Amino acid sequence: MKGSTFARSQRGAIVLGILCIVGTLVVFQLWLLTATMEAYLGGNDDIVIPAALASVGCFLLNFGILHFYMRRLDR
Repeated sequence: MKGSTFARSQRGAIVLGILCIVGTLVVFQLWLLTATMEAYLGGNDDIVIPAALASVGCFLLNFGILHFYMRRLDR
């Protein structure tokens, strides 16, 4: 969509959709932290590394969505 501009109502809908996805990923990260801490304190050490990798993946996905799509939408 090079060279095209969005109307204000279209931008609002796109931003709302992006923020819903980002919010869902943040809630997933909070749940992942809670479940990981519960398992770790319960004596299950095997889950810590995969959960940390999943959390880093969620962070990178959130950063990518916010950085690239919001910057592209702002142009």
